[in-house]
Amino acid sequence: MKKLLVALSCIALWGLVAALPAGWSRFAPPAAQAHGLVPDTIPQTIVSQVCTNCHNDRRLLGNMSLERFDVETAHLEAETAEKMIRKLRAGMMPPPGVRRPPAADLLELAETLETRVDAAVADRPDPGARSFQRLNRAEYERSIRALLGLDIDASAYLPNETISAGFDNIADVQNLSATLLDGYLTAASEISRLALGDPVVTASETEYEVSRYAEQRQHVPGTPIGTRGGISVVHNFVADGDYVFRLAFQHESTGNFFGQTTPFDEQVELSIDGERRALIDIDRWMHRQDPNGVQVETEPVPVTAGPHRVAAAFIKRFDGPIEDLMSPHEWSLADKKIGYSHGITVVAHLRDLTIRGPFDVAGVSETPTRARVLTCRPEAGDTAAEVRCAREIVARLAAQAYRRPVDAGDIDPLLALYEVGAADEGFEVGIRTALQGILASPDFIFRFEEPPGDATEGPYRIAPIDLASRLAFFLWGMPPDEQLIEAARTGGLGDAAGIETQVRRMLGHPNAEALASRFAAQWLRLQDLDTVHPDALRFPDFYEQLAADMRRETELLFEHLVREDRSLFELLTADYTFVNERLARHYGIPGVAGTHFRKVDYADDFRRGVLAHGSILTSTSHANRTSPVLRGKWVMEVLLGTPPPPPPPDVPDLEATEEAEEGRFLTVRERLEMHRASPACRSCHRVIDPLGLALENFDVTGAYRINDQGRTVDTSGELYDGTPLAGPGDLRTALLSRRESLARTFTENLMAYALGRRVEYFDMPTVREITRAAETDDYRMSAFILGVANSPAFLMSRGDAIVEEEADAGSGS
Repeated sequence: MKKLLVALSCIALWGLVAALPAGWSRFAPPAAQAHGLVPDTIPQTIVSQVCTNCHNDRRLLGNMSLERFDVETAHLEAETAEKMIRKLRAGMMPPPGVRRPPAADLLELAETLETRVDAAVADRPDPGARSFQRLNRAEYERSIRALLGLDIDASAYLPNETISAGFDNIADVQNLSATLLDGYLTAASEISRLALGDPVVTASETEYEVSRYAEQRQHVPGTPIGTRGGISVVHNFVADGDYVFRLAFQHESTGNFFGQTTPFDEQVELSIDGERRALIDIDRWMHRQDPNGVQVETEPVPVTAGPHRVAAAFIKRFDGPIEDLMSPHEWSLADKKIGYSHGITVVAHLRDLTIRGPFDVAGVSETPTRARVLTCRPEAGDTAAEVRCAREIVARLAAQAYRRPVDAGDIDPLLALYEVGAADEGFEVGIRTALQGILASPDFIFRFEEPPGDATEGPYRIAPIDLASRLAFFLWGMPPDEQLIEAARTGGLGDAAGIETQVRRMLGHPNAEALASRFAAQWLRLQDLDTVHPDALRFPDFYEQLAADMRRETELLFEHLVREDRSLFELLTADYTFVNERLARHYGIPGVAGTHFRKVDYADDFRRGVLAHGSILTSTSHANRTSPVLRGKWVMEVLLGTPPPPPPPDVPDLEATEEAEEGRFLTVRERLEMHRASPACRSCHRVIDPLGLALENFDVTGAYRINDQGRTVDTSGELYDGTPLAGPGDLRTALLSRRESLARTFTENLMAYALGRRVEYFDMPTVREITRAAETDDYRMSAFILGVANSPAFLMSRGDAIVEEEADAGSGS
């Protein structure tokens, strides 16, 4: 009887399992079936019977429980739904080691969640809001250049920017402080003096450093032909007068001249605008006069006011390969830090150039900036004419600086400043004082967006003049030009067609390079390249100039995609790149000569797109070894938008593993395998490592290699979803099979940069709408850019009503 009951129970259980949706009987737990918990739909089944194995009230993995999550009402838990969509689209859920439902069923879950959330948002879009924005360093420099035609270094006045969401223009982290405001005020004072000159200025000094990681064997752009090393800068001289140039040279503790191994003398040429103004003989024993290194000064050199290119370089006396290992690089042996290797060199190195002056001031010569500012010149003593001219100049400069039309309320306070300056020292000082007021004004430093009329509750369309600024800082990283301002004034930005006209015009302008040098550089994290200095003993041909070339290569590829309106995915598949002779030689590409960059085709299919760019490969390495972990993490965060969780606090660093075993050095792969033997490490490294190991044929500097520590490089692995990987080609193919994730991640980053705020969960329906539209246009770059520019988040803002509702919802009221 007992056997009969068991048999009948089994038959009944099988019938219940067979009734599940196709392909799902193997996933439904018997206990759930017995209690009638098996849902009717595949999406809900996945959530209830697979996702909750980890995301339940007890385990709370990812700080999330899905026990009460209902797919049909996903829009009521949109933030949770968006997290699920992101992981599902990237193929990262269920995690490795868990039996995966069929891919079609996982896709159905993702699409169902998207449909529910998007439908709810379509009835009431939330454009989001941001606090005021201020001009960051890069925007400040570009704004000064647009206004005055003057190149300045904002880092001399403003502190480092806070990076949020990968960008330096995110409004809610642009905190104000007394130090920051003082920096803006100091900048306004000094820049106004540089713009118009100051005949009564007192002498000061400015120092320009040469990086110790820079090579000084070859010619430096901007220095005279026939020289090597040194420095070339554009310096703004505030007045006509005599200036003294002090040169300091590298001095090593070895006792050799500049660390030299051979004692010969040097000559340094100082030139201004290409004309030799001094030739300095340096005796090899001069270092004994100063234990800190050799310092020499020129005789006073007369220079006129305005920007001039100043160069100091060594006369070149030799050709051919030489040792030049000046840069300090920390290194280790058997996991014991030895210290710093300073290296040796047979060439002198310039350390810095200091410009002091002016002395014996003779006045202020005419400069391009003075001509731009002083568009009218009244006769001295004609007070009425001077005031009329001042009003004209101040009104024009204020309109440009404030990025909007100005009225008497803007102009009158500036004229009051003019009158104070003019009363003491005349017309030009009055204009300079008014210019200082303009540059110190909140209307210049901050980008305010006032709501129109009483539209302070709920979503509203921002004013056309504010939209013009949004477009300009998005596409150009600088203020709008007159044509864009005129379009805003005459209704040219009132509809999608007008916006598209202006966007396409702006993308064709040289200023659109900012999308590469500002947006793409930050999205791809090219700034990390500045923090990695490959070991000079292992990579003696890597210098700061090569790193700069690598960064430029990546920027030029992105700029090309925008200019030629190519597909986004060409960023990964491009069978060409942009190189100069130095970078081509590093990659082993023949037939490239000269310092200028040009488009070249790859000779084989091993290098393709940014995954083979030295900028990415070096910035995701350590000084003395590659890092599959950093490279895999870069792919997950930057390309797929799915950053891995931070490691637990008690997990040892990879450097804690042994470097050698049984008399030989271990490869990076072998050390990783030892590291992830720990259960605490394994779960994350199973996801991260295969992505990075697929790029192990590229060394720390992005050069191709076949061996690591004397053993053949092994790039094989398995992606988190079971896809086999055997090198960069397989990795590209695997990524391109997730086009939707790649396109959405790119759109998110583009939108965050354009909006100046982080992209939130309520923005994701807009992101999906943009990517769907881009798909119909072959994912061309213009489709993404126009999609962002015409999105509600870009065209609109919201008032206090929605903000208060969200606050109430967050507090449970």
